Amino acid sequence: MPPPLNERLASIDMLRGLVMLLMLVDHVREFFYLHQQVSDPMLISSTPPALFFTRLSSHFCAPVFVLLTGLGAWLHGSKYGRTRGEAATYLAKRGLLLIALELSVVTYAWSFAYPPKMFYLQVIWAIGLSMLALAALLWLPRTLQVALASLILCGHNALDGIRFAQDAAGFIPWAILHDRSVIDVGFGIQARSSYPLLPWIGIILLGYALGPWYASGMDPQARQRRLTTVGCALLTGFAVLRVLNTYGDHPWLAGGTTVQTVMSFFNLTKYPPSLQFSLLTLGTGLLMLAWLERGRPWRRLAGIGSVPMFFYITHLYALHLLYLLLSAVFGPNQGNRYGLTDAWQIWALSVPVMLAMYWPCRWFARIRHSSSARWLSYF
Repeated sequence: MPPPLNERLASIDMLRGLVMLLMLVDHVREFFYLHQQVSDPMLISSTPPALFFTRLSSHFCAPVFVLLTGLGAWLHGSKYGRTRGEAATYLAKRGLLLIALELSVVTYAWSFAYPPKMFYLQVIWAIGLSMLALAALLWLPRTLQVALASLILCGHNALDGIRFAQDAAGFIPWAILHDRSVIDVGFGIQARSSYPLLPWIGIILLGYALGPWYASGMDPQARQRRLTTVGCALLTGFAVLRVLNTYGDHPWLAGGTTVQTVMSFFNLTKYPPSLQFSLLTLGTGLLMLAWLERGRPWRRLAGIGSVPMFFYITHLYALHLLYLLLSAVFGPNQGNRYGLTDAWQIWALSVPVMLAMYWPCRWFARIRHSSSARWLSYF
């Protein structure tokens, strides 16, 4: 067993574990419910409520995970007494490793073909680039870090109208930073910037700025009060902006039923994450951090949250192999694919996969915590 964590750090791993399990549910949807794909934002008229709220639950994964990545970067530097230069070097190396993994191991897990016709530059790519940005920005004073993070998160939607033609010099940089687009790489290969980078830089920087609240001498109750206050403030900001229906995302509309109206209200833009999307997800994440610090019944989540990269890669290969197995046994039943027939089955299938993932994660956590190999710290 890995050594026990104090409540301060266990809450971080518990929250990371929780959002990763929600991510697993969404990836079950990607493998087994692809015949009813959803757009971003989702089309209310054609998306059943069960599928809508299943997808909505996964919206908390990436923002909370990136926030905790920034917080984890601060804690890692603090734990090992690293200088800023050493911390920046570690972040840069880890960021480059994540980018390489996204373009190789993760890409292959989705398609079982290499090279694919389309590289999807997704969350691991975005986290890797965000780490490279944080390696430069951690030199700023903490006040400026908070100010810059707030400016990015609050202001990037003002840039939504900027577009570049595909032959323009600014097309590729802007596609990576803000405008979700398809980039021609050459040799018949394309890349889709699924996770435009700019808002994620703001989120990881905000997480890093939270670090001093988790210093070993910080009073736990004071930390929990601060997390709760900021979390409530972010959720209040979301509610005000959403009701005003003016800035920070597309407008919501009253539907034909109460459920459709609620769906429209929470139908937010993830690619890139809008201001309202970030306020809702990060506000909820901060409240969960405060609550989980007192939540012993949830401690088993820390076993998954302490080995995020191992879980991420392993669960993708497990789901793909499970899809191929069920396809071979039952044959295609949704066009040329095998797929589940109801949204509730996404959750039903997710449960045994979650249980199966727990023991490999516990095994790897034991190895990671007992080994002195420095390369394991990158995973």
